Amino acid sequence: MSLACYEIIGRDGEWRVSHDGKADNAYETIEAAFGAAVAAASLALRQGHAVSVTAPNRSTATGAANVEYCGT
Repeated sequence: MSLACYEIIGRDGEWRVSHDGKADNAYETIEAAFGAAVAAASLALRQGHAVSVTAPNRSTATGAANVEYCGT
Protein backbone atom coordinates (compact mmCIF):
# COMPACT_ATOMS: atom_id res chain seq x y z
CA MET A 1 0.00 0.00 0.00
CA SER A 2 0.97 3.63 -0.32
CA LEU A 3 2.01 6.37 2.07
CA ALA A 4 -0.83 8.54 3.41
CA CYS A 5 0.47 12.03 4.27
CA TYR A 6 -1.35 14.50 6.50
CA GLU A 7 0.11 18.00 6.92
CA ILE A 8 -1.23 20.65 9.28
CA ILE A 9 -1.22 24.05 7.55
CA GLY A 10 -2.62 27.49 8.29
CA ARG A 11 -2.54 30.11 11.00
CA ASP A 12 -4.38 30.99 14.20
CA GLY A 13 -8.13 30.56 13.77
CA GLU A 14 -7.90 28.72 10.46
CA TRP A 15 -5.91 25.50 10.58
CA ARG A 16 -6.37 22.80 7.94
CA VAL A 17 -5.27 19.25 7.30
CA SER A 18 -3.80 18.83 3.83
CA HIS A 19 -4.15 15.34 2.32
CA ASP A 20 -4.06 14.31 -1.34
CA GLY A 21 -3.96 17.96 -2.43
CA LYS A 22 -7.09 18.87 -0.47
CA ALA A 23 -7.52 20.87 2.73
CA ASP A 24 -11.29 21.24 3.00
CA ASN A 25 -12.15 21.58 6.70
CA ALA A 26 -11.01 24.52 8.84
CA TYR A 27 -10.22 24.18 12.56
CA GLU A 28 -10.02 26.90 15.19
CA THR A 29 -6.85 25.52 16.81
CA ILE A 30 -3.78 23.64 15.65
CA GLU A 31 -4.58 20.98 18.25
CA ALA A 32 -8.02 20.39 16.75
CA ALA A 33 -6.51 20.03 13.28
CA PHE A 34 -3.89 17.66 14.67
CA GLY A 35 -6.60 15.53 16.29
CA ALA A 36 -8.44 15.30 12.97
CA ALA A 37 -5.21 14.35 11.17
CA VAL A 38 -4.42 11.62 13.70
CA ALA A 39 -7.95 10.20 13.41
CA ALA A 40 -7.61 10.07 9.62
CA ALA A 41 -4.13 8.56 9.89
CA SER A 42 -5.48 5.88 12.23
CA LEU A 43 -8.04 4.85 9.62
CA ALA A 44 -5.34 4.78 6.95
CA LEU A 45 -3.20 2.52 9.16
CA ARG A 46 -6.11 0.09 9.54
CA GLN A 47 -6.37 0.01 5.75
CA GLY A 48 -2.71 -1.00 5.51
CA HIS A 49 -1.13 2.31 4.52
CA ALA A 50 2.04 3.77 5.98
CA VAL A 51 1.27 7.23 7.42
CA SER A 52 2.99 10.53 8.06
CA VAL A 53 1.55 13.41 10.11
CA THR A 54 3.43 16.73 10.20
CA ALA A 55 2.65 19.99 11.96
CA PRO A 56 4.50 23.30 12.22
CA ASN A 57 6.07 24.34 15.49
CA ARG A 58 5.02 27.58 17.13
CA SER A 59 7.85 29.58 15.56
CA THR A 60 6.74 28.60 12.04
CA ALA A 61 3.02 29.13 12.55
CA THR A 62 2.27 29.52 8.85
CA GLY A 63 3.91 26.20 8.08
CA ALA A 64 6.15 27.90 5.51
CA ALA A 65 9.37 26.51 6.93
CA ASN A 66 8.09 22.96 7.40
CA VAL A 67 10.27 20.15 6.20
CA GLU A 68 8.59 18.16 3.45
CA TYR A 69 8.48 14.47 4.41
CA CYS A 70 5.89 13.24 1.92
CA GLY A 71 6.63 13.24 -1.74
CA THR A 72 10.20 14.51 -1.41
